Amino acid sequence: MKKNLAVTFGGRTVEHDISIITALQLMANADKDKYNVIPIYIDRDGKWYTGDKLFDMAVFSSFDPKAKGIRRVFLSCAADATLYEYGKKQKEICQIDVAIPAMHGMHGEDGTLQGLFELSDIPYASAGVTGSAVGMDKIIMKSAFLGFGFPVLDSVFFERDEFFDDSDGVCERVEQKLSYPVFIKPANLGSSIGVNRADDRETLRFALEVAALYDKRILVEKAVKDIMEVNCSVLGAGGDAKASVIEQPVTASRFLGFEEKYLSGGGKTKGMESLGRKIPADISEEMAERIKQLSLDIFKALDLKGVVRIDYIIDKSENKLYANEVNTIPGSFSFYLWEPSGVSFPALIDRLVAIAERQMREKKRSSYAYDSGVLQKAAKGLKTAK
Repeated sequence: MKKNLAVTFGGRTVEHDISIITALQLMANADKDKYNVIPIYIDRDGKWYTGDKLFDMAVFSSFDPKAKGIRRVFLSCAADATLYEYGKKQKEICQIDVAIPAMHGMHGEDGTLQGLFELSDIPYASAGVTGSAVGMDKIIMKSAFLGFGFPVLDSVFFERDEFFDDSDGVCERVEQKLSYPVFIKPANLGSSIGVNRADDRETLRFALEVAALYDKRILVEKAVKDIMEVNCSVLGAGGDAKASVIEQPVTASRFLGFEEKYLSGGGKTKGMESLGRKIPADISEEMAERIKQLSLDIFKALDLKGVVRIDYIIDKSENKLYANEVNTIPGSFSFYLWEPSGVSFPALIDRLVAIAERQMREKKRSSYAYDSGVLQKAAKGLKTAK
């Protein structure tokens, strides 16, 4: 019997368009003999839609919610995993057997959507509420890395209002703690949006202004001059997790920005699949093993599941490794990092579904009720208004 596989994508995020690409890639590769794929598109205002037209990329260039074959829907918060049609009748559309969030950024990758799935008792293939939230916020993530003893670059962070109230003071604090060059990042964005490098006070001020457009919290991080960026994916849950081959993104600029990630494929945007890269990375076997083990340690420490990509920085001059960030729902689901190990994209989807179902079984092993007797005792002496 086929499973109803819901794929959520879009959302109220600056990474909305990249999420659409990731979702369409996944839906095109899902085994139609195993799954009834249910696309759930969340528009830029947060409204939910489904329908067969949502399998077509052209629909999203000028989305028309009133087009034939598109229905507005909502998910019940009750623990019944039911998708309903929006409206007065609230017609039941289907039961969702498993969900794969293809979300990037806020309102989807940050634990909010995962919380809804938890309330609805829907098995879902991504990090849980806590892991997703930590993975979204670069400041909290870096603090968690430090707490677990993982190597990170020195940094300082600010509130947006601190910068607008005293920009000179903020710049001075950066210069006192960190020497140039530095990277400036919005705390809660991905795809390198709003990220800039600063080599002096003037470019620092500009970069802080740009980051402040996208988030109320800003991270400033020490830059590595002789840098190599490498990435490793992890697939699984709990102790049953495996690390992928290491990739080395190839960039023509000083850092890997949004344009090179998604717009460098001759006008054919294919998500992270289209990025130039070396697989395996041009690193020693010893370094590769260090990265794989650290990736598994991070995956376990943050209680992650599904498929993630962990990005690293290597200081080539000192042969030092630094954990940069975790992408809890990586672009293209990092399928290209699993193909060298013989895991096709359809097989990766099967594994994600199995992980989601296994985690739901694990959830149901825990008791969520406790008969304390408090209410019965309180009722005897409690006077209520009539």
